[in-house]
Amino acid sequence: MTDDDLLRYSRHLMLDEIGIEGQQRLLDGSALVIGAGGLGSPVALYLASAGVGRITLVDHDHVSLTNLQRQIAHDMSSLDRPKVESAAARMAALNPGVRVRALGVKADAALLDEEVPRVDVVIDCSDNFATRHLVNAACVRHGRPLVSGAAIGFDGQISVYDSRNRDQPCYACLFPPESGFEDVACATMGVFAPLVGIVGSLQAAEALKLLAGIGEPIAGRLLMLDGRRMQWSEIAMQRDSQCSVCGE
Repeated sequence: MTDDDLLRYSRHLMLDEIGIEGQQRLLDGSALVIGAGGLGSPVALYLASAGVGRITLVDHDHVSLTNLQRQIAHDMSSLDRPKVESAAARMAALNPGVRVRALGVKADAALLDEEVPRVDVVIDCSDNFATRHLVNAACVRHGRPLVSGAAIGFDGQISVYDSRNRDQPCYACLFPPESGFEDVACATMGVFAPLVGIVGSLQAAEALKLLAGIGEPIAGRLLMLDGRRMQWSEIAMQRDSQCSVCGE
């Protein structure tokens, strides 16, 4: 670390759990962020500010005026610009030391099979079940931990699915792809603006913990937030041996 690094990350270095070794692991680490919208905005900004060395952003969408109510990586100057380019510019302005790859494409199976093995952790900030299942399947295939979050209306949820531990469930154990869960979009149901910031910030925290090798990830637990009352509840998850993705 340079003298500037020691100053920039000094508040991390003061934490016994992180220190120089943990911060160096962040600097050497890599992350794949799927989605640069409501959840992806705080994730991308916090990963960059914390010094994660290599960050890949994937999102095929462009910034619209309706996004600015909650997607804090973008502003009025970003309108009609690809979200990944807008977010990457904000990240570079915040911390020019991180390397950001901006991929303005859909996260399909072929792309995920190429990108997931290249990183240490995957953060799913997408907004539909089809993408979430593609991301989960790729993480299981390539043995990468997945930090998954969702937010709609006043309700949010987050968990970590770590397929490196064969005893842990994957996303499909809880939400089987064959069950036909119906997508609910912000465009039709709305979303409380700070909710995506809360869930996205927790996703960033879990990803940073995994990269730095500190704390205990929330693997095996689904945390759910009722934003109306600001109350958390928790569900213990079990691996499904008959799961179509991670089952025997």
